[in-house]
Amino acid sequence: MAGRIAFQGELGAYSHQACQQSRPDFEPVPSTTFEEVVDRVARGDVDLGMLAVENSTYGRVADVHSLLPRAGLHIVDEAFVRVHVNLLGVKGASLADVKEAHGHVVILPQCAGFLKAHGILGKVSSDNARAAREVAEGGDRSRAALASELAAEIYGLDVLARHIEDQANNTTRFLVMSREPNLTRRGQGKMITTFTFRVRNIPAALYKAMGGFATNGVNMTKLESYMVGGTFTATEFYADIEGHPEDPNVALALEELRYFTSEVRILGVYPADRERG
Repeated sequence: MAGRIAFQGELGAYSHQACQQSRPDFEPVPSTTFEEVVDRVARGDVDLGMLAVENSTYGRVADVHSLLPRAGLHIVDEAFVRVHVNLLGVKGASLADVKEAHGHVVILPQCAGFLKAHGILGKVSSDNARAAREVAEGGDRSRAALASELAAEIYGLDVLARHIEDQANNTTRFLVMSREPNLTRRGQGKMITTFTFRVRNIPAALYKAMGGFATNGVNMTKLESYMVGGTFTATEFYADIEGHPEDPNVALALEELRYFTSEVRILGVYPADRERG
């Protein structure tokens, strides 16, 4: 093994699948929470951490967006995982046997149409892979799990229905976190720079801060806001742009951004995943 990579969830989770896809030569280390993943990387218990940040159907993972700026870690890669939701049951069960399906609160809306069409009640579980393990342990044909085929293999379950997600392009974006930044890579494709910032308390500060990216031809692929510190006035912004901080146009845009902000924090510089498009 080249190293160890922590992920949130149990073996068989989609985060585990992301680890296999992005770092197949690393030992996957299950973790209960996102905070535990971050803590393990920060302490040096593992080499890398895998964090889910957004899903094309559900939206952003709010806990992670507020955790990243204070984590003290650096983004070194991204990975897009096609999330195929499968209905997993105990050996010998059939789709007609299933009365309830257990899955994470994020995954239930992703297959709501299928569940309604088959009269199956969705039940919230803390983790999709945990749901699969508990279904396997329970041995009840009326209970199923919403999880990956990897989970079916690990826990010895039958796939009663494959790819039941409502949206054909259902995809989750993950970020690979490290204790040390890596600003040396360039590669042949696009580079992504992720950062957070707080605007100064002046009129039209956000408009002015964004102007530098437009005038310097820097493509901003993501801009999100969230409140920090329990106040409605202290708003932080999370952004992704195409380019490297040392690119002349990016450097000029960031310089202008700093003029209108009270804080800018670079979270990572990394190659764009091939699935980004």
